[in-house]
Amino acid sequence: MDVRRNSLRAWVLATRPKTLTGAAVPVLLGCALAGADGGFQTLPAVLCFLFAFLMQIDANLINDYYDYVKGADREDRLGPERAFAQGWISFSAMRSGIVVTTILACAVGCGLLWYGGWELVIVGAVCVLFAFLYTAGPYPLAYHGWGDLLVILFFGLVPVGGTYYVQCGVLTSDAVVLGLASGLVIDTMLMVNNYRDREQDAQSGKRTLVVRLGTAVGGWLFLLLGVAAVLLCLWFAREGRWGAVLLPWIYLVLHIVTWRRMLRIGHGRELNRILGENSRNMLLFGVLLAVGLLL
Repeated sequence: MDVRRNSLRAWVLATRPKTLTGAAVPVLLGCALAGADGGFQTLPAVLCFLFAFLMQIDANLINDYYDYVKGADREDRLGPERAFAQGWISFSAMRSGIVVTTILACAVGCGLLWYGGWELVIVGAVCVLFAFLYTAGPYPLAYHGWGDLLVILFFGLVPVGGTYYVQCGVLTSDAVVLGLASGLVIDTMLMVNNYRDREQDAQSGKRTLVVRLGTAVGGWLFLLLGVAAVLLCLWFAREGRWGAVLLPWIYLVLHIVTWRRMLRIGHGRELNRILGENSRNMLLFGVLLAVGLLL
């Protein structure tokens, strides 16, 4: 790909726009639950979306930088091209980009203090800290099998619960269950990546769950993440929110189709097609569950 170094196009590619679905879905669900409970507020909702997008971009840049520095982005990489590894972004520019996006995310987060209180400072600080600890430092968590747990936490419980909290002022059991469902669905994105990269990760010393437990188990984990998320939606039957119970099953059908296609492909760059399908499925899950909550 012909990309001029440090150009606008290079930076757009570095943000990995296709991954922003993972940032949007949990905030969407938190807003939907707040709306269903009569607490939706436009401005804090917008700020939550902005914070989520900026933190996702920040994490992508940090991940891009440190994976290359640690030698995980090798010439035999199967996934989509990384901006830093391809030389589209210089060392100094990438470091500056990380600093700028971190500051912008913190600035947006400060706007949420008006709605959620100073306790959000701790939440925001933890988000920033773990964006770095995921791939940086002497014990990068993603390299030791903690990636899936962090996704469930920071793409599920934290953004869903936080979005609901700044609008409604409380954290309910519904928000916790919704956060778990969101985190499980978003983790399918990481599972696909780790399934595709299992051989390269093993050679690079990156001990993901797929590397630790094996290819077959990794395939089943991908399926079970989607199944568990949909089963969690049964929780809302106790309140008679049948739309939230039933609509996510549409997602599950497509998730199973994607899972079967992933196993059939098995390995290689062709698995990148699954990333697109899975991103579509994740967005569909978010939309269906949000509509179900609001019905």
